[in-house]
Amino acid sequence: MDWLVFFVFLAATFAAASTGAMFSPGAWYERLDKPAWTPPNWLFPVAWTILYIAMAAAAARVATLPDPGLGLAFWALQIALNAIWSPVFFGLRRIDIGLIVIAFLWLAVTATMIVFFLYDATAGWLLAPYVFWVSYASALNYAVWSRNKDRLPDIANAAS
Repeated sequence: MDWLVFFVFLAATFAAASTGAMFSPGAWYERLDKPAWTPPNWLFPVAWTILYIAMAAAAARVATLPDPGLGLAFWALQIALNAIWSPVFFGLRRIDIGLIVIAFLWLAVTATMIVFFLYDATAGWLLAPYVFWVSYASALNYAVWSRNKDRLPDIANAAS
């Protein structure tokens, strides 16, 4: 693996991760009705750190191959969608729009994984846990939305 390329992709993932740090859940999120299978808050940064490292490694593997354009285009799309979900869900408190963003994120991550498999099986497998996590997060986003949809205007306008 080209370590310089890896660290550039890692920097991109941590730039996306910074939006999660800037727009953290807060007290309003704690007041939401959430399903029993909601993971504890401490698990999210642990899981995302591992996933971001795997995403960077997968992209670095593909970037050094001939004609990686399509794979890297999908990778760029998924990291951009990844970066905007936290500001939408936590910053704007728009659970409904967050659900739309995460649906497109799931499509982009799945497409990235499929295309990466065409380039390099290891790169594809490195993204498999990410597809699983975004699937789980999508189900959680939907569950939170469906349990709180009647209160959305109040939630969005509530003080932190």
